[in-house]
Amino acid sequence: MFDRILLAVDGSEHALHAARTAADLARTIKPSEFRIVVSYDFIPPYLGEPNLQYAIDGRKIEAEEVLNRAVKEVGNIPCEIHTEIIEGDAAEAIIDVATTRRSDVIVMGSRGLGRLVGLLLGSTSQKVLSHAPCPVLIVR
Repeated sequence: MFDRILLAVDGSEHALHAARTAADLARTIKPSEFRIVVSYDFIPPYLGEPNLQYAIDGRKIEAEEVLNRAVKEVGNIPCEIHTEIIEGDAAEAIIDVATTRRSDVIVMGSRGLGRLVGLLLGSTSQKVLSHAPCPVLIVR
């Protein structure tokens, strides 16, 4: 049923709880693929050098830390874990990866570390839920 699981994380407590839930799901159904995705916002090019490179390096380090925490929360599961770090809007990145990798289910937290703008435009989970190419499991 869910042979390809996509876990989207942002480092929030809800995302880490989603990681544990996705891992439990994987242990139960034994999928062929388990993918963890972390997205970070675009960095404006007008920062100029060397500030632009410092900002890029900082965001990548933060994204790698989030990814490492998620992998640790997932623990041992009966399949290989694939990881991706993507620059861009979180909802669009999750939807693109789910579409490209032909995910069977997306697992994500109900609330994340979104910016104040997210309160006005709608949360990442709402956007993913509305536009995902597969079922979405929102974890509280």
